[in-house]
Amino acid sequence: MEIACRPPPCEGHDVSTERAADEVAERLTALDELLRERHGLLTVMDRIVALHGTARMIRSETGADSGFVADLEAPDQAVVRWMSGTRTNQLQNLVVPIGQGIGGRVLASGTAVRVGDYISSPAITHHFDVQVRHEGIGGMVAVPVIGRDGRTIAIAYAAMRQATSFGDFAVDKMLDIADQASTALRIADAVEATRSDAVAAERQRVQSALHDSVGALLFLIGVQVRDLHQSVQDNPPLVDRLRRLESDVSAASAALRESLLVMTDTAPERALAVEIAEYTRSFEARTGVPARFVELATVAALDAERTALLVAVVREGLLNIEKHAKPHSVIVSLGTADSGGVHLVVADDSIEDGTDSPSSGLGVKSLSERAIRLGGQVSLIRDEDGGSTLRCWLPQ
Repeated sequence: MEIACRPPPCEGHDVSTERAADEVAERLTALDELLRERHGLLTVMDRIVALHGTARMIRSETGADSGFVADLEAPDQAVVRWMSGTRTNQLQNLVVPIGQGIGGRVLASGTAVRVGDYISSPAITHHFDVQVRHEGIGGMVAVPVIGRDGRTIAIAYAAMRQATSFGDFAVDKMLDIADQASTALRIADAVEATRSDAVAAERQRVQSALHDSVGALLFLIGVQVRDLHQSVQDNPPLVDRLRRLESDVSAASAALRESLLVMTDTAPERALAVEIAEYTRSFEARTGVPARFVELATVAALDAERTALLVAVVREGLLNIEKHAKPHSVIVSLGTADSGGVHLVVADDSIEDGTDSPSSGLGVKSLSERAIRLGGQVSLIRDEDGGSTLRCWLPQ
């Protein structure tokens, strides 16, 4: 039997290979850690993502069957927006006035409230028993999320499917989570303010550049045209062409001045479009769904109440799409209606597949009531193929 002779292994080669493999593994571990840190930073830099993450954290940190967070729309009213682990949409967009239910009691007292069995508890009102029964909730604890000024800015809930006595440890854990949520919201608000400042600074830079370059060029062209016009008085056809060109240059200069005025920090027109564009961009970054903001026409400056309502419509529309739809793309458009007033549309091209339940519409109802008080209207139209269109019209 012939045995083949093989060269002895190269120990140096094996050692260097193992060392290289170890270095690669270390770098991959470091990269994973950086990615996790990046994800954490992105989470707290967006208000919606921060609160949605809080709902998920409640489940993972406390062991609760479900966690949800209500955001304050007014000092005396909260709305349940972000949920994790729920079985139905009964709690989605649930409006919670002060004093009603466990969340309303938290809003009234500013302290934690816990019940062993929601339906039978004498410690709370029972305005929401129908929704709680449908969701199958037994024990529940709710705590306030306190802002820097000491006021409640959100409510965090943890719930179990069966009757459960939440102890002090669970309450302390929820308060810790609420503190983290408060910090995340402060960071998100600071980032939003920084983002707005950056947009304003960029507009100012562009304004200055346009004034120095395009403005100066138009002025120079105007001077040259006027000089030519004076030197060719004996050529009527050329005089007419120069006169039209001079008029065009004058119109272009006027348009440039108006554009520069709109771009100044004091111009209120820019705030609405910039904010809507930012929410649209944030939605795309968060979901991966292509989203586009189209400004169909320049909208004149609106008062604070109308501006706030239009922004709220965009937020509600994008939030509902994120939670209840599977779109290929989303379009947000702002412009003026043929009949007058401001027209805003949030539309998606989802295809109905029966796997998700539609929104309860309570958020849209609240927006509609606000619009009616301003003489406008809000409507949600669902297409037969599953897409939806949220429309808002307001008089100017």
